Amino acid sequence: MSVSHSVSRSSSDRLHKMVVVAMLCALAYLCVFVFHFKVGFLTFDAKDAILTLASFLYGPIAGIVASLIVSFVEFFTISDTGVYGFLMNFASSAAFAGVAGLVYRYRHTISGAILGLVAAIVSMTAVMMVLNLLITPYYMHCSMQDVVALIPTLLLPFNLMKAVMNAALAYLLYRPVRSALSASRLLPKTEHPVASRAVSVGAVAVALVLIAGVVFCYIFVLNGSFQLFRA
Repeated sequence: MSVSHSVSRSSSDRLHKMVVVAMLCALAYLCVFVFHFKVGFLTFDAKDAILTLASFLYGPIAGIVASLIVSFVEFFTISDTGVYGFLMNFASSAAFAGVAGLVYRYRHTISGAILGLVAAIVSMTAVMMVLNLLITPYYMHCSMQDVVALIPTLLLPFNLMKAVMNAALAYLLYRPVRSALSASRLLPKTEHPVASRAVSVGAVAVALVLIAGVVFCYIFVLNGSFQLFRA
């Protein structure tokens, strides 16, 4: 292979990577804009599942950069929570997508993907508990004691369920998304432990049950509401 051909191939791969990450950022933003669940002053959407796909495909840095891009776009267009909301949005998405991609990068197997998603659930929930204690008192103009009182009844279950649902969605979406990108030649058609093997019926069933359970808890336990499109 000539040097010029190698350079051309490398440039093409970088361009494809930029295109795919941009597409995923657009889809993540669409998730924020088109539909979301609300529980009090908290808002859930499925963008972290989409951002995690970038992290699985290209590594944790790609997932973190995509999280920053989407958070910035959301901040300047549809967010009504100001800088506080931007910081928490970015931290939440970066912790989830970054940790999932980091684990999967070093354990490139189906079990590694699942382990990465479990680690992402724990990491995002823990990060948001800390940030709620540090930032929410300023945003809500309340005391830290008031925020602490909300942890077991609202903040912990909300963030935990949000993380679980995004993990289940990321698991379900990764294989078809990667296959579609390979078919469109935006990704090389190489053997891949998650994309190339048949995903077990049991794992898919568990993911669907988790999603249904989270939706049920949002509506009937946390008294959340579903909204189509941002107001």
